[in-house]
Amino acid sequence: MTRHAPKTLMPKEAWDLLQANPKAILLDVRSHMEFLFVGHPVGAVHIPWLDEPDWVVNPNFVTEVRQLILGGVSESHDEANVPLVLICRSGKRSLEAGEVLVEAGIHNVYNVAEGFEGELDEHHHRSSLGGWRYADLPWEQC
Repeated sequence: MTRHAPKTLMPKEAWDLLQANPKAILLDVRSHMEFLFVGHPVGAVHIPWLDEPDWVVNPNFVTEVRQLILGGVSESHDEANVPLVLICRSGKRSLEAGEVLVEAGIHNVYNVAEGFEGELDEHHHRSSLGGWRYADLPWEQC
């Protein structure tokens, strides 16, 4: 079985791609609570891959992403030309979501390795080993 994988970017590489390409979309796939209360990259659009309270895969994820791409957030009406950069907490959920998108025919998909907060350190803290916040990239919190 062939694995369909998005391209991998480190947080700073993702930021550079987003700055260089105004068509690019930064998609945060974390839960609503994570997006609102942990914070999120400035300019990120939110479509959860998994969400509370049941933590099941969003059955409308691919459709919602296609609507995002085709519905006006991007100036392009060609899915293949819209760079779609996915981010989650540590890069694992966004990788899984990206694989589903690539398998569904959306091919210009990138995954932010390390995600927004990175992995846990020896004290079980995030944002101290890697991730968007660790890289000191723009983010906001509600």
